Amino acid sequence: MKSFFKFFFNSSTNTSEENEQHEAKSPYTPEDVLPVENIFMRNFKKNGGRFLYCENLEELSNNFLNILEENDWFECEVLSYEPLLNYLLNENKLKLSLNSDAVKFYLSTCENLIADEGSILFSSNQFKHRKPNELPKNMVVFATTSQLVKSKGDGLQYIKRKYNKDYPSNITTIKYFEELKEEQDFLHYGSSHKNLYLLLLEDL
Repeated sequence: MKSFFKFFFNSSTNTSEENEQHEAKSPYTPEDVLPVENIFMRNFKKNGGRFLYCENLEELSNNFLNILEENDWFECEVLSYEPLLNYLLNENKLKLSLNSDAVKFYLSTCENLIADEGSILFSSNQFKHRKPNELPKNMVVFATTSQLVKSKGDGLQYIKRKYNKDYPSNITTIKYFEELKEEQDFLHYGSSHKNLYLLLLEDL
């Protein structure tokens, strides 16, 4: 899997005609012959998602800093329910807050990355009792490559195996990561779109 991600990121900066032609053809490749990581990246990008691939925790910290610089989110308040991620806040002088109205963005992990939808699966472990539309529009999500699964059904099976009988509640997905056009609003009624960055750490 690591070789795929290296290829993906190296080729993403190459704007040659050959690469553009390859990218134009790729949507017609049958999904049943593609690795799950290829399917996720294609669908996630199609949904407007943005991600930064990290080979180690040092790269993750550097990429998180790049997100802060891009959005001028320094010394701001951040919503997060996961102490595991507090080190990212502390080393960047960000203040943890539980008041979602005052924060600049939401920082969390996730349960799984769903390839066939290009979506991200969450539960009460990340959202507590909140619905997606009750969370900040801006989100930074941390995930690992081992969390990639083909379908939502596979994600639910993953949760059952991971938590045994102590299953989390409030299981939901976020799929749309860019502003919707007016004609799309009806088709996506009830969905919550987010300005979301995915920090994807290699762990396989």
